[in-house]
Amino acid sequence: MKHFRFWLIGFLILLTGCSQQSNRAKGVYMLLDTSGTYAVELKKARLIINYLLGTLQPGDTMAVGRIDTGSFSEKDIVAKVTFDVRPSVANNQKRAFQNSVNTFVTGVRKSSYTDISGGMLQAIEYLNESGSANKYILIFSDLQEELAKGYVMDVPFELSGFHIIALNVTKLRADNQDPKKYIARVKQWREKTVKEGGGTWRVINDLERLDNILAKG
Repeated sequence: MKHFRFWLIGFLILLTGCSQQSNRAKGVYMLLDTSGTYAVELKKARLIINYLLGTLQPGDTMAVGRIDTGSFSEKDIVAKVTFDVRPSVANNQKRAFQNSVNTFVTGVRKSSYTDISGGMLQAIEYLNESGSANKYILIFSDLQEELAKGYVMDVPFELSGFHIIALNVTKLRADNQDPKKYIARVKQWREKTVKEGGGTWRVINDLERLDNILAKG
């Protein structure tokens, strides 16, 4: 009986340790815009992904998905992984992840439309299922959403506990002619989509300063 008590205590300590590690885990889902001229910006996105791979720790989760005509689909996930606690295995996972991203970037097909909302919904679903305590959605896009005929994405986002970061939000030609369009587009995502959904929002356009990319907004 005494041995059983020791075994039970040890088992409970192990469960507590695993739970604490899980509670610290980060989940990162990066959405890549593949529409129009934005597809040529993906080489910059690859640098961000490589930086993140070097930053994330065992137990953390990372995924990359593309934004295209209809993005609320698992087929749009380019690469996904939860890093193993064994360093050698985690390093192999990171190399495989890089290879998948490199293959995608070099052979990407441009999309005629930009379903950012569908990509967001896919990211929310994936990160919720990952069990990560700290959840980040990175949007590599100009934030100009264009939906194909028949697609309806007017849905509320449940973003409590999520940190949304817009990266490399390039200005469109129309923005240069009327900067208010750029300001309104960013504000729309910040106020109507993210904050109303309970999430936090940041914009990072200086890709030379990524050291605080996963800081909580």
